[in-house]
Amino acid sequence: MKKLAALLVLALAAFALVACGDDDSGTTTTEADNGAAVAGDEKAAGGGSTVEFEADPGGELAYTTDSASVEAGEVTIDFKNPQGLTHDVAIEDASGETVGKTELIGEGETSETVNLKPGKYTFYCTVPGHREAGMEGTLTVE
Repeated sequence: MKKLAALLVLALAAFALVACGDDDSGTTTTEADNGAAVAGDEKAAGGGSTVEFEADPGGELAYTTDSASVEAGEVTIDFKNPQGLTHDVAIEDASGETVGKTELIGEGETSETVNLKPGKYTFYCTVPGHREAGMEGTLTVE
């Protein structure tokens, strides 16, 4: 009986640890309607713009778009990856510095919010070889 009670306590403790999880406040899961880049969507809480990206649903090393535009300021990057292969979306400024990046995900959705000034940026996947294979595009911030 003591072994059963100890096993039950251990199982409950494991469940509690899993339920707590890791809260990464910079990245949240969202439901995106589709992977096309959309500029100027107003967020319900506090304004800002949203741009949506999606990895190619057919499995190619590509996004479904190679250009997007958005208003300057607080920008939420919504990324949907229907592939099992992991991808992300990084934003690089004109000097080559990465100014924001989503989480690497496979078969899921993620978001990241960055503050962007007007200008031309490059969005790309940080997985080695993916950018070179075509997973990049231009983000215009107005």
